[in-house]
Amino acid sequence: MSIENTFIHLHTHSAYSLAEGAIGIKDLVGLCQDYKMPAVAVTDTGNLFGALEFAMAAAKGGVQPIIGAQVRLGLEGHQLVLLAQNEKGWLNLSRLVSDSHLEGDPAQLTHTTWEKLTALNEGIICLTGGLCGPVGQYLLHNQQKEAEAVLKKLIKIFKGRLYVELQRHVLREEEAIEEGLLDLAYKHDVPLVATNDCFFGSRDMHEAHDALLCIAAGRYITEDDRRRETPEHYFKSAEEMRALFSDLPEAVDNTIVVAQRCSFLLKPINPILPKFSTKDSRTEVEELRAQAEEGLKWRLERFVAADADKKPYRDRMEYELAMIGKMGFPGYFLIVSDFIKWAKDHNIPVGPGRGSGAGSVVAWALKITDLDPLRFGLLFERFLNPERVSMPDFDIDFCQERRDEVIKYVQQRYGHDRVAQIITFGKLQARNTVRDVGRVLQLPYGQVDRIAKMIPNNPANPVTLEEALEADADLRAEISKEETTEKLISIALKLEGLCRHASTHAAGMVIGDRPLYELVPLYRDPRSDMPVTQFNMKYVEPAGLVKFDFLGLKTMTAIQKTVDLIKDRGRNINILHIPLDDEKTFQMLTRGEATGVFQLESSGMRDVLRKLKPNRFEDIIALVALYRPGPMDNIPRYIETKDGKAQPDYMHPKLKPMLEETYGIMIYQEQVM
Repeated sequence: MSIENTFIHLHTHSAYSLAEGAIGIKDLVGLCQDYKMPAVAVTDTGNLFGALEFAMAAAKGGVQPIIGAQVRLGLEGHQLVLLAQNEKGWLNLSRLVSDSHLEGDPAQLTHTTWEKLTALNEGIICLTGGLCGPVGQYLLHNQQKEAEAVLKKLIKIFKGRLYVELQRHVLREEEAIEEGLLDLAYKHDVPLVATNDCFFGSRDMHEAHDALLCIAAGRYITEDDRRRETPEHYFKSAEEMRALFSDLPEAVDNTIVVAQRCSFLLKPINPILPKFSTKDSRTEVEELRAQAEEGLKWRLERFVAADADKKPYRDRMEYELAMIGKMGFPGYFLIVSDFIKWAKDHNIPVGPGRGSGAGSVVAWALKITDLDPLRFGLLFERFLNPERVSMPDFDIDFCQERRDEVIKYVQQRYGHDRVAQIITFGKLQARNTVRDVGRVLQLPYGQVDRIAKMIPNNPANPVTLEEALEADADLRAEISKEETTEKLISIALKLEGLCRHASTHAAGMVIGDRPLYELVPLYRDPRSDMPVTQFNMKYVEPAGLVKFDFLGLKTMTAIQKTVDLIKDRGRNINILHIPLDDEKTFQMLTRGEATGVFQLESSGMRDVLRKLKPNRFEDIIALVALYRPGPMDNIPRYIETKDGKAQPDYMHPKLKPMLEETYGIMIYQEQVM
């Protein structure tokens, strides 16, 4: 790489610097490609949320990713920029950032300590943080001795891996401390490095970024005493940075030296299952077989007619066990079975199973599901398919009120440092962005409300502002009516889609085979004590973690309370033995009385029930599958054919056995397969 015309950004905030950074990961890689920059660092504020996404996107785009973070040091809030040089550096950085979230007082701002830096600095390059770094802050307050002492402290910790960071954003304070920084750097032989603290991609994004800072802080654009960044805090080209630091070319050259010293690439890895401890030192394969055989015997004795042929069940179990073993998933089945059996043993209601996992006889035998797959013609290949190897994924419903007990059991079983919830990121969506921008610009409420309501609100399939503008001429006309509306929409378009806040996924959990910070950095949800992965659902699996779904369902709670109330009246009911052909239940559903019935309670669904007049359980299964966008168009035909007003169309005589149950309409994946 030719040094003369190159510069590498080493202090960049992506959109994962929540409500502060305004550069999406893909956009950042695009900027590097446009400017022919061979590498770039992402240094988000106090987190590594985007580390794997960035590493994968950059590598794919031919850009060297440098993973870092801007960390707060001590309660003074002085900042340092830390960059991972190698794998050890990544593990130490992950640990530093994780501990800053998990070990600090939740009431305080997350920060690391001098002790932590001393213990966990190997493989990390440190930049002194510019104006907001400890050296810069002491110089700004005319505390030269303290500035020198803190620099010496950093030199001692980061032996040969420290750079004095210089920034020029046309700020009076930066100009005031630059000479002091240079003097200290030359006196102590610490190399200089030039950075631009990037928060947005281009200069014309400054106004929108300013609005973003106001949204985050609940302030107005017109207020003076608030945080703001200069128009210079954008992603500058190498030419611009070379020109800006033309008097200090070595500070620019050193950005390339730093990039060359950072050789670590965070790569996706296959998910690693925790070991399942077995009885009598059996292998997981042997343990799975033993539990499945015992469980199937129990199922067949209780849930299958005595005179029914049992061979198909045993054949299917053999086939499934061979497939599970071949794909390396015995441990997954054993882990899921273990916590479900624990829940059932402690009278915690668990759902009978839904999704493709209900097609497994082994899952049925292990009490993971309570549905007989052969009775309902379910296929195992929908759940696990050797031609499309992906992690198995059971959707498990627990009683909402007692779900936490199951999670606590899993933490005790596998270790508190090996179990975590999964993070999600709230995004700035079209309607809310318009409202937020309108508020910070102090536009009249009526005007903003009218425009926001013109944007379709569909949580299941959110419409972007651009799509709304394209589809609605009236909305486009609003822009030309008033200058303030044009500004509102222009800013909202630039901010839409950026990350706003972090929260916790409603169901997703991960269980690791080692302390989790070795695979993924951790975060703490302020509302619970539990660790949360810093990578979201899409990136926890490529980080090597296995996801388990612990869904909390109020329906399970309602069913359990009903069973308990009946028990108080002297009758014991086993919910698994409820008949599926009860005439009174079908009459109730035909009247559309389905409020509180899981998946049948919406007004549209109740309306269809009245027309369909279900009289067998298969009708309800079909209706739940049909009642979604697309397949819905087949509902009238299903009803007409069921009522004998239309003839079923099987397309070919050979398809009749597969389609007879659904009157010739292909509804289920099993039928397609």
